[in-house]
Amino acid sequence: MKPTLILDFDSTIVSVESLDLLAEIALAKHPQRAERLAEIQAITKLGMEGKIDFGESLRRRMALLDVDRSQIDMVVKRLQKLITPSFVSHKKQIQKSADSIYVVTGGFREIVEPILDTLKIPREHLFANSLIFDAMGKVTGFDETNPLSKAGGKVEVARSLADKRPLIVVGDGYTDYQIKEQGAADKFYYFAEVVDRPSVSAHASRIVYGIDEVLAQTDLPTRYSFPRSKLKVLLLDNIDQDAADKFAAEGYRVEQVSAKLGEDDVIKAIRDVSIVGVRTRTKLTPRVISAGEKLMGIGVFSVGTDHVDVHGAAERGIAVFNAPFSNTRSVVELALGEAMVLMRRVFEHSTALHQGQWTKTADRSFEIRGKKLGIIGYGNIGSQLSVLAESVGIEVIYYDIAEKLSHGNAKRVSSFQELLKQSDIISVHFDGRASNKNLIGEKEFEMMKTGVIFLNLSRGSVVNYEALANAVRSGKVGGAGVDVFPSEPKSNSESFESVLQGLPNVILTPHIAGSTVEAQRNIANYVSERLLKFLAHGETLGSVSLPDLYLPPIQKGMRILHIHSNVPGIVANVSAIFAKHGVNIVGQSLKTRDSVGYLVTEIADKVPDDVLREIREVSETIKLRVVYP
Repeated sequence: MKPTLILDFDSTIVSVESLDLLAEIALAKHPQRAERLAEIQAITKLGMEGKIDFGESLRRRMALLDVDRSQIDMVVKRLQKLITPSFVSHKKQIQKSADSIYVVTGGFREIVEPILDTLKIPREHLFANSLIFDAMGKVTGFDETNPLSKAGGKVEVARSLADKRPLIVVGDGYTDYQIKEQGAADKFYYFAEVVDRPSVSAHASRIVYGIDEVLAQTDLPTRYSFPRSKLKVLLLDNIDQDAADKFAAEGYRVEQVSAKLGEDDVIKAIRDVSIVGVRTRTKLTPRVISAGEKLMGIGVFSVGTDHVDVHGAAERGIAVFNAPFSNTRSVVELALGEAMVLMRRVFEHSTALHQGQWTKTADRSFEIRGKKLGIIGYGNIGSQLSVLAESVGIEVIYYDIAEKLSHGNAKRVSSFQELLKQSDIISVHFDGRASNKNLIGEKEFEMMKTGVIFLNLSRGSVVNYEALANAVRSGKVGGAGVDVFPSEPKSNSESFESVLQGLPNVILTPHIAGSTVEAQRNIANYVSERLLKFLAHGETLGSVSLPDLYLPPIQKGMRILHIHSNVPGIVANVSAIFAKHGVNIVGQSLKTRDSVGYLVTEIADKVPDDVLREIREVSETIKLRVVYP
């Protein structure tokens, strides 16, 4: 027999305490607003933790408010936008199961009822308190004969539903747990999607992170075959909010950390994480990767991946996705802008004016038109800089260790040294691999033209900044723009030191070349989309760790994703297992990259767990995962 669900309302169906929200609105113009709000929230907390009984909590809070019907309407309007994400994403499934769902809350019917109407939960399935209004629409009190206005009210209501057992209570407060504690329900699920109350969750039969987990556990219809709220997504380095919103909208549990974490802190944070997202500040070292026992995917919300152990991720079957194109325009615009500013010595003149000095002169100030720009590294950013620079009349030469198609009139020079000798402006755009460390130092600066403008918006390790500082002091380098440093602060609260500080005509920026609103939004959308497709369908298109495989959404049956060591005979071994058990294969795809293979098998119907167990036990298996429609 399928169980009946008793749902709490506040911090469960909606992501706030509705009475706290009512207080914010009702006290908007009250002279003691801050003090009363703090007192109401403190009373709410005491009630939720079971330190005072609910009847006392409700009376004390309402005594601090002066409410009318228009403010109730405002609360309802706000709550329509604050329905908990998992309830939004599973709205249709909740509607299908509405006959098995009751809502028992200490909140007020006038506020709760319109929200439940959107979920099509019958009004007769709602048990709530009721407000009393006067003829002018003012709230004069609440119905104190209602059992829910008193201590133990939820238990009394649950007992009236005894014919609906088994009963599972889903909520976040002590009064929800009391229903199970008093024997009026069979189980208590602590709902952790919104708040964490250890004093309550410690008593739970199960901790759930979304309504999809509850539906899956009770055999009620769910949007997905696997409860996505069981999978935790950890986003570090202040990744754009769009990424978190995308994961949350698809039902995943999301945690965001803006400050940079050291290796040991990342290891602690990653242990129960399925997806981790980083920008450039956090290093995902071999130690970190090996600590991620549940890790399925890594999102690198930037262009480069040299701060991530991509090889280690591949060996563990972890998909790594980055954003090779999404912030290109932002970096290119800053590089070209800085070249112009440095050629005109704008930075020096501006600083002088701020200090009260008038320095009008054309000395050492040049137009950018007709100058020769040397680009070291002709990848996505270097080639786009080439196009933009030509559009303002700059001659472009470039050097790259690989053969690249020239854009426009750009010319490839035969050697790194030749580029250094010819260029009026040099812009560095290569990665931070170990072989590139200090690639430009004292000897390279000596080869450059006197007065050259030098830009590094790539990696801090590729330039010897002591040598650059000496070159600026001697006049060999006429100006420099530097956005990246060998050692960077972990957060904005830490101080920064560099040998380049205080030098004339040197622009220092705090690793912001790709940090525009547009770039961060593009990156957030691109990388999160790649990860979501990998989670939902198994698609690895764009992965830098696993074989690149396009997979459309699965329509029926199941898709078995088998990541394995790249050795001969895997397809034959896996297919033999299916054949032994009489499983019909609809289709198969295999792709390999270096030491890793990726075999995807489409099955028309679900297969028994023992078949999957047998495939998992194939000695070359790295990771096995199953996805459904």
